[in-house]
Amino acid sequence: MWSPFRRGELTLAAKVLLLQVAVIAVLLLAVGVLSVRTSTADFADERGAQMRSVAEYVAALPSVRDRLQGVRDGRYPAGDTPRALAPYADWGVSLSGASTVMVVSLDGVVLAATDPSRVGRRADLGSSDALQGRGWSGDVSPGGHRAVAAHAPVISETDGSLLAIVAAEVEYPSLADQVTTAAPDLVLFLGLGALLGLAGTWFVARVVRRSTRGLGTTELANLADHREALLHAIREGVVGVGTDLRVTAMNDAARTTLGLDSGADPVGRRVDELGLDPHVVALLTGDGADVRDALALVGTRVVVFNRGQASSGGRGIGTVTTLRDRTELVSLQSQLSSNLSITDTLRAQTHEFDNRLHTISGLVQLGEYDEVAALVGTLTRHRAEVGEYVAKRVADPAVAALVIAKHAVAEERGVTLELDPGSRLPQLPPDLGADVTTVLGNLVDNAVDACAGRPDALVEVWLHADDHDVHVRVRDNGPGIPPELRDAVFVRGFSTKDDVLGGRGIGLPLVRLICVQRGGEVVVDDADPGVRDGAEFRVVLPLGPALGDDGGS
Repeated sequence: MWSPFRRGELTLAAKVLLLQVAVIAVLLLAVGVLSVRTSTADFADERGAQMRSVAEYVAALPSVRDRLQGVRDGRYPAGDTPRALAPYADWGVSLSGASTVMVVSLDGVVLAATDPSRVGRRADLGSSDALQGRGWSGDVSPGGHRAVAAHAPVISETDGSLLAIVAAEVEYPSLADQVTTAAPDLVLFLGLGALLGLAGTWFVARVVRRSTRGLGTTELANLADHREALLHAIREGVVGVGTDLRVTAMNDAARTTLGLDSGADPVGRRVDELGLDPHVVALLTGDGADVRDALALVGTRVVVFNRGQASSGGRGIGTVTTLRDRTELVSLQSQLSSNLSITDTLRAQTHEFDNRLHTISGLVQLGEYDEVAALVGTLTRHRAEVGEYVAKRVADPAVAALVIAKHAVAEERGVTLELDPGSRLPQLPPDLGADVTTVLGNLVDNAVDACAGRPDALVEVWLHADDHDVHVRVRDNGPGIPPELRDAVFVRGFSTKDDVLGGRGIGLPLVRLICVQRGGEVVVDDADPGVRDGAEFRVVLPLGPALGDDGGS
């Protein structure tokens, strides 16, 4: 059962109900006052016209004119005037229902009246200009009672002069009389208005109570304050998006992660108007499906997105997305990727050495010592030739070691890895060398994976450094990458991994991240359009420090 009180406080629904009842009461009072004022105005118009007719009728009577003219001429005594004119005044009252009909002299004294007590007294003429020979109607206040009056001049038939004026008055009904007269209609209309107003108020109160869960205003304010405090205290980013694709909520962590610290408040704006990359907009809005642990690059940050549907009362109201910054973890992944690459290389070399040792052991057991010597010489020369070839073109020890190691891994998988004869790479600063090693290792691994198992599988590497940049090019003869997926491989490839620190790294997205952080770029294209299949990745890394570094190493 609904109660208007919650914890000693009126609920919001109860307050709305009381407020609307008060509004209805004020409206009903205003309607009543307006009705009374309208009734008074109608009375003044209707009765004023009647009083004008009566005053003009009595003033035009020949007997009235003759009596007044005779008093002026001395034919009739002045003392008989009240008695002589009284019948005509009474006649006017009987014709119109006026309260009083009077004949007033030119000096404002009542000569005759239906009320004998007013004879000889001064008449209340208000603002009348009837003494100038013109008819008039308006309000007067005889004896303190407000009345509608009309004045008509009495004109002499002999010389056209003004003899007197006739005044007809009717008092306004009292407020009680007006209410009593209009009571049936007024009660009907006000009652209907009150019932409709109360019914609407009750309905609104129910809707408000349902929408606010019966909470009071203080509780709602506390909930809003707690929501804001919790939202902005969370270290992870939180973004709420409505069904109209407008931002409904965004905490400080989300603004920082998305790079929206400065500028206008994003709340209330459409997501696609915030200047975010299209893939980030897609992750925040989506097509109705939930998103779990999707990784994407946001500027120079690696961010994990989780999006779920939000509903209220079984009705969808939008989505809520959480954002976790995993840039530091990806940096660790870069180091782990390099370590795993070295591990794979050592494993491949171990496997190769095992095969060679088994061959040598067999030859020794067969007594083919000359064959053993020839095989050892061949292996030694091959390794020396590979090392010498790479060392002449790549002066950086880490990058050279990586190329030699990847050469062994590629051989084990049946892929030929060639270093372009035109490659020239000097020794690099340690931080840049580490990034070049990570980029080259991931590109070569992807290229070997792409063309392994194909006839004449080939991966070509070209390294070069000029005065400003380091250039890396890795080309393979695998199936290539369709044009419509060349952007997706750098971003959506993130989500194909099982976890952020999964076994073999994050590949191409990590390459792009390093390029963005250093202010460089990575481009993918066909290996040799029109000649052969495959893909070609071109990377440019500036020789300067990475973005955000202080220049030290």
